[in-house]
Parts: sequence; structure tokens; C-alpha cells
Amino acid sequence: MKSYFRPLPQAAASRPRDAFDLAGGPLWFTHAVALRRGGIPEVVPAKAIPEDVLARLTAPRPPIAGMDMSGVTLMGILNVTPDSFSDGGRYLDPDAAVAQARRMAEDGAGIIDVGGESTRPGAETVPVDEEIRRVRGPITAIAAGLSVPISIDTRKAPVAEAALDAGAALVNDVAGFTFDANLAPLCATRQAPVCVMHAQGDPQTMQDAPRYDDVRLDVYDFLSERVEALVAQGIARNQILVDPGIGFGKTLDHNLALLRDIAVFHGLGCPILLGASRKKFIGTICGAGTAETRVAGSVAVALHGASLGIQVIRVHDVRETCQALKMWRAIEWGIENGA
Repeated sequence: MKSYFRPLPQAAASRPRDAFDLAGGPLWFTHAVALRRGGIPEVVPAKAIPEDVLARLTAPRPPIAGMDMSGVTLMGILNVTPDSFSDGGRYLDPDAAVAQARRMAEDGAGIIDVGGESTRPGAETVPVDEEIRRVRGPITAIAAGLSVPISIDTRKAPVAEAALDAGAALVNDVAGFTFDANLAPLCATRQAPVCVMHAQGDPQTMQDAPRYDDVRLDVYDFLSERVEALVAQGIARNQILVDPGIGFGKTLDHNLALLRDIAVFHGLGCPILLGASRKKFIGTICGAGTAETRVAGSVAVALHGASLGIQVIRVHDVRETCQALKMWRAIEWGIENGA
């Protein structure tokens, strides 16, 4: 029976001699939880983890698109759409989009994620020409005026190509590179780093009745297969981010299970991206009916991710999340590292 190993990270300065670095970052671990389909989770010493798995858990992650993967980078969300669930229409005007990108960069975003097609539950596919029209101008202006890198949030090769030509540095595909067969080869040819995300179904149907045998391990296996497929098409493994896809074809319980055991995805040997900002499950748990009232819950999820070694956290509220992370670092490692 296959075992999956979720490290139990710690940040304390009193590190034992037999501890292992987690993904080459500041966190360390001495034990892990072994997860098995149909089995009872078991805490095991890190030195009992198979060598190949331990190597993937501990190997340093090289920079991606200018982002330092040894710590936490905030990815600022910039939706240039009329219908995104949180801020639809607010940044559809190119000048408003560029101004928001500047604010997020000043507030601490290490990358700006630009999307021209809403992927909220029930959203319809946007024509390629319209999606390109929405994203090309803002990306061109942001790339010309700011030093922060840009990612393009798209499922479509022509949109990604236009975005890369305009100055984007990373392709973030919520469909896991299964929607457009030309997207992965394009990224390989352009040597563009990518983020591969798990989603069950498409935005129109994904929340109808999502089901899994074990959501954590099913998502892990999907991402493992997609990473191998991308590598086979010429994309370097160390230039691939993985995203378990919180809220994309998942119930509340599925989301919580993924968040609880999200450190298992370090075993893929790739940096992890967490995108849970302002999502409905936060509102359900906290009684926050509108997206704008879910900031505190979103920050709590971000801190949870940081405590488990997540390298990239995708957020709407950059200033608030950055402030919380600074306090967390200061408490864990001292004020000089919390600045």
C-alpha cells in the first residue's frame, strides 16, 4: 500500500540535531504523518521516510519567476473581469488595474496575478479575443512601470502567449494544463515557469456534487501525474508550482482536509501555491456573507499555510496578510527577521 508523508514542520530556534530542512526553507521537521488509503494515519520519524521521498521533501526550491522559494511570497490577485466573485468590475478599466497593481506591490506583493476570465463557480468561458483584450493592456503597463513580476491566470495558449509577449513571467492554469493541449508546449518553448492546479470539473459544473475517495491523496496523485506530464513536455520540474485548488470542485470538508494536510504536497518536490483568499468556505465557517467581510478568515488561512512551509500565497488583501506574516516571523524568529 502506497504511503504519503506529511511532514510536521516547526519554526522554533531550538532545533534538534536530527532535524531535516523542509524544502530548503527556514522550517524543519523530525517527524511526519504517514497517510495511506483506508489506513490509520501514523506518526513516523523523518529518518524512516524512504530516501527518494525524503529527498523531495527536503531539497531546496530554486527561484521561480524572480520569486525566492526559500520563504513566503504573496501573490496579489488582479482580476480584470466584470464578474469575478470578489471584485468583479472594479479593475476592468486598465488605469484602475495598474493603480491596484502598484498598491499591491507597495503593500508587499512579490508577484501580481492577472486574470481576464472569472473561474468562480458557474462562470462561463470567455472568448479568447476578449480575454486577450482584457489582460494585454494592464500587463504591458505593469511590466513597463513596476519591477514586480507578473503571472497570467489563464487556461488558454493564445492568451498565455499574448501575456508573455506583454511581459508576464509565469503561467497559472486553474485547469492543470488539461483544457488547452497547446498551453504546456507553449510554456516549454518559451521556457516560462508554470503553476499547475487541481480542479474537479470546470467552473460551470465543479460545485455540483464533488466526490473523492480521499481528497488529499486524490489531489496529490493528480498533481503528481500532471507534473510528470509537464516535465515530459520540456518544462523543468524546478520551475513548476503546484496548487491543490481550494474551492475548485471541493466541499467545505474537502477544503478543510486539504488545508489540514497541505504539507503532504511538499512530497511532490515542487513549491506549493495556496489560493483560498475570501472564498465561500471561509464565509460559511465565519458567518461572513460577502467576500469583502472575509479578510480576517483569509489571513488566518494564509498564516496556517506559512506555518506549514507554503511558498506562495495568493491573496486579495496584500497589506493585511503581509502585516500578519511580519508579526508571525517576528514571534517565531525574532524581530530582525520579522521586518
